[in-house]
This record gives sequence, structure tokens and C-alpha cells, in this order.
Amino acid sequence: MKHCALKLSSRNFFLSFSFLCASLAIPASLAAAQQCDYIPASLMFDSFDGGPCRQQFLTLAADKPADYSRVEHSIEILRPAKRPDLNQDVFFRNKMELSLEGGWLPFNIPFPFDIFTGDAYNLYPLRYTLVPMIASVRWHTGDAKGPLILRGNWDVTFSLAAVAIPRGAETRYFAYMMGLRRNFVPRNWRVTPYFDERAGLGLIDAKGPLGVYYAQGQNFTFTLNLGAGLRYNLNSRYAFSAGLNWMHISNANLSAPSVSNYGINVYGPVFGLDILLRRHSRQSQ
Repeated sequence: MKHCALKLSSRNFFLSFSFLCASLAIPASLAAAQQCDYIPASLMFDSFDGGPCRQQFLTLAADKPADYSRVEHSIEILRPAKRPDLNQDVFFRNKMELSLEGGWLPFNIPFPFDIFTGDAYNLYPLRYTLVPMIASVRWHTGDAKGPLILRGNWDVTFSLAAVAIPRGAETRYFAYMMGLRRNFVPRNWRVTPYFDERAGLGLIDAKGPLGVYYAQGQNFTFTLNLGAGLRYNLNSRYAFSAGLNWMHISNANLSAPSVSNYGINVYGPVFGLDILLRRHSRQSQ
């Protein structure tokens, strides 16, 4: 009986001791689990080298899908760059050009401004054909500016003209002229329209004082020129042009009343070549 009681006491002791160990192991496991759940904010400055926990952390990091819900995407829409305007190197402030023009003006018309002077708007019986050769210096006063089709610039023109007269009473004419040209310069167009006007004075071998009817009344005369056309820009240095030009020659009635003043009014095609006089481009100014 005593042996049985001792054996029962030993069994109770071992059971109690096992229960106590199990009770102490549960909080330790919870603490270890909480320690493994800790992820340092900065791996560079916080030490994290627990063996099982490190393995557990790596396993969870590999199995857990990445959370991209908090990633802010910065999307930049790249717009195509605007193509540089090639005409910026053709029409710019203080550009100097040499212009050489030649024309054939066989079409005779009445003086267009007779309606304002009160003279009869009629065509004289004596017909003329003028062949002008004009050398000009063009000074561009500004860059190409303005809206849409009105975009462009102005150039001031200084011209010397030698004019042959293959049909008419006279045979030759020399003149000096000044004027303005408006260049219409759409972006990146090689073909640019223009309109110009020039006025000046000159000398002609007048045949009116010799008695040739409807010829010019004196050698000293004035001249007006109006033109319009198209310019084709090969590059920043060279350009061709083609258009129509009207030329008027008269002495403004200075020879009257001894010799009547009839004047010459003709128009026709004219062609030109423009050459840059400066070697440097617009950007180097």
C-alpha cells in the first residue's frame, strides 16, 4: 500500500512538472513569434540576424505578393518637339542681301492713277517694251513675326537700274530707286510670297524734244515700281524669285507746256536671285 502511494506521488510530480514546463513554453513561443513579426524600419541601421526568424521573414517575404497599391506612378507625357523654323535663318533682323533682277515688260497699260489726277484713262498709240536689269541691296529690318499667313518681315531696298528699251521712241534708261518689300513667311515654307514698291528718279534719252509724238518730254524723269511674286529659299544664303512688275516712267509734267508729258506704263515678268552678304548666321548675332 505504501509502495503504491509512493508510486502515485512520483507520477503526480512528473505530471505537474511537465504541465509547468508546458505552461512556461507557451509564453516563450508567443514572445518569439512577436519578435519574428518585427521588421526593422531601416535594414542599414537596425540589426536583424536571428536565424529562424530571418528564415521565416525571408519565406514570408517570398510568399507574400507585392503590394503596389501605395506606389505612386509618375507618368510624363512626352510631346513631340516643335520642328525648328528653317526661315529663322533666312529672314532676320539686320540681314543684308544682294538682289539681282531681270525682267521683260512688254504689256502697255494706261497710268493706273489717272482716276485720281483727273486725266483721261486711255492708252497711248506709242507702245513700249522695257527690259530692266536691277541690282539691289536689301536690309531686313526685323525678324519674321505675326499671326498665321500675315507672319513676315520688312526689308528696305536700295536699287540701281539699267533699262534697255527694244521697242519705243527711246533706247535706254538709268534710275536709282528706294522702297520697301513685305515678305510673307509661313513657318517652314521654302516658298514665301512678297509684295514690294519702289520709287526713284532717272535719266532717259528723251525723243519728245526732237518732235517724236507720244515720246518722253525730257531726259530727267521719275519712276514708280510695284511688284509681287514668290521667293524660293534654297538655304540661308541663296534664294530665287519670280513675279510680276509694273514700271512707270514720266517727268511729272516738268516739260509742259513746251513738250507734253505722256509717260510709260508697262508690266511683265521679272526673275531674281538673292545672295546673303554676311557669312555668319542669325544665331551668331
